[in-house]
Order: sequence, then C-alpha cells, then structure tokens
Amino acid sequence: MEKIEISSSEKSDVYKELIPQIKSLTAYESDTIANLANIAAALKEAFGFFWVGFYLVKRDSKENKEVLVLGPFQGPVACTRIAYGKGVCGTAWKEQKTLVIPDVDKFPGHIACSSLSKSEIVVPVFHNNTVVAVLDIDSDELNSFDQTDALFLEEMLSGLIINNV
Repeated sequence: MEKIEISSSEKSDVYKELIPQIKSLTAYESDTIANLANIAAALKEAFGFFWVGFYLVKRDSKENKEVLVLGPFQGPVACTRIAYGKGVCGTAWKEQKTLVIPDVDKFPGHIACSSLSKSEIVVPVFHNNTVVAVLDIDSDELNSFDQTDALFLEEMLSGLIINNV
C-alpha cells in the first residue's frame, strides 16, 4: 500500500471520521480478535502506516510470567513476543502510557522487528485500570506521529473490551 501524505489538520479530520466507524464496528461484536483485526485494518487503510497491530498481555506458561504476544496486525512479519519493559511496546506496557517515538533508533533498547521502521507510537489498552494489550503503529518515515495521533488513538481505544484470548 502506498504511503498517504497528510497534513496535521487533515490527520485530525481522518481520525474524526474514523473513530465513529471503529466504535460502530466494535460495539456489537463480542469477539476480541475480530475487533482488533478490523481496527488494525481500518487504521492501515486510512493512513497507509507501515505496520499496525496489537500485542496482547498473556501468561507465558514456560516462564510463568506475563508477556506481550502478537495479535491481529497489518503489515510485514513481526516480533512474536515482547517482554515487560522491553522495547517501545514493553515500555508503554510497563509505564502504562502512550509513547510517541520520533526516531526508533534513538530509543534505548528498541527491538527492531523490521529495519524499515523509523518512528513508532504505542498506545496501551486498559481494562479495570490494567494494561491488557497495546496498539503498536510503525512508520517507515521519521517523525510520523505526534500528540494528535496519541489523543485520537487513545479515544479510539477507550472502552474497547478485550476478552481473555
């Protein structure tokens, strides 16, 4: 898919159109995987991001601890498991906050699932004040994400129900 060039105000307009669509897509569907797959596809289609996907917090039976496990995504092959506090995704999980990374090569401990990834935003998904998943979006360009993305993505994911999957 070709990268879509978009100004900051146009970005806000796209999110304002997309959020009600996402909310209506997920409101009456109880299957978590179906909802996450549609959200990833809608974001990839709307913005042409390099990679869009979810990592779900799951218990690793071998190590008896929680890890992020790859969930529904759009884009090239990705890392399958990410440890708590590791990389951008694991750090967003640990810090329980959205991280906007303008240059992933400058992020300490960045996990390079793809050398083409240049900037990234990771948004935690909460249930009962606990992170149950993260939305990870990568761009193949530097400085692709800002507070506009953070605010709208947080709004998009608010109230999303993640069942045990």
